[in-house]
Amino acid sequence: MFTPIIMGLERGFSKEVYLDSLKVIPLMWLIVILSVRLIAGPIVGKLMPKFVGQTDGFNARILLNTVLNVTVLSLWLSIIGTWVGTNQISVEPFENFLHIWPRNFGVAFWIELLIAQPIARFAMKKLHARQASKAERVNS
Repeated sequence: MFTPIIMGLERGFSKEVYLDSLKVIPLMWLIVILSVRLIAGPIVGKLMPKFVGQTDGFNARILLNTVLNVTVLSLWLSIIGTWVGTNQISVEPFENFLHIWPRNFGVAFWIELLIAQPIARFAMKKLHARQASKAERVNS
């Protein structure tokens, strides 16, 4: 979802850019999954207790977690994504960092907030309802 938008913003929105972005998506998914598990997860796990208080509610915790994850991942992927998208390791993402990172953060944050998180919460709600239903049938 992010890759076609970011590549379109970087290279222009066209059929060719869109088709190129589809070729990159499998590799970017792998990079994102590894980045979440190995980079963002540990960093956010250490930062969350520094900012979250005992009285902070669920929604506040979710929003902070989202902001921190998107920040860490957008910083990292603004560099790695450029390398993957251009098929070369270069200094380009560092030279253009102050231009590309805020844009990438904004796109990722709003997609995460308006699309990805609601879908994930809906899926988890359905999963928990199904598990509760199974537990009720077993206990009856």
